[in-house]
Amino acid sequence: MYKPVRGERPLWDFPRGTLANREAASYVVSAAGGWDVIPPTVLRDGPAGRGTVQLWIEGLDGSGTEDGPTLPRPDELVDLVPRGKVGPGWLPVFEAESYTGQPVVVVHADRPDLAGVAVLDVVINNADRKGSHLVLDRRGSLWGFDHGLSFHEELKLRTVLWGWAGTPLPDLELSRLDGLAVALDTASSSLAQALEQLLAPAELEALRARVSGLLRTGRFPRPGNRWPAVPWPPL
Repeated sequence: MYKPVRGERPLWDFPRGTLANREAASYVVSAAGGWDVIPPTVLRDGPAGRGTVQLWIEGLDGSGTEDGPTLPRPDELVDLVPRGKVGPGWLPVFEAESYTGQPVVVVHADRPDLAGVAVLDVVINNADRKGSHLVLDRRGSLWGFDHGLSFHEELKLRTVLWGWAGTPLPDLELSRLDGLAVALDTASSSLAQALEQLLAPAELEALRARVSGLLRTGRFPRPGNRWPAVPWPPL
């Protein structure tokens, strides 16, 4: 997948022409922290100029009906279910209404790898974690896409993965954060040197602060009231 810088839509809250760098930085952090959920992503010149080139992942086909929400399949990650029908292995995020007026609940799977994505999103300050930005490949491995709206120095976390809000971080995630904190604080590390080429100094410092904050609290954050907590559309 090739995303040239010249095709980026100007945004009021992100500096113009920086989304490609943020996509590349997201991959660097995912790989360095051991999450490995973002396909290999590099900056490269292409037919429309410089941009990101990302390995294409073939995902499983989704399912659904035109009549309204149904119970989720095991291979789904984020879905709508009828109100009162949140089953085992699923976590509710918020209640809403379908386009037909039916009461529904947005849910996501309660999976360790998806919890890891939720932690990664806090680390990179992902402002656009929609359900459609997550897929399972044919082997069942989880992948995430579209991380251009990330690494802002101001807190802008918007995600559908709020099901663990306020709960303790798994030991695996704490271990990943410990390793990431060390690498970020070591100027000679390959991680720190790569991110210095991709992010502004204030954004890099904010990244360090988010990692430290997660280690200090040891918990998944809760939605705040200073910014929209869920992207639109959420799915």
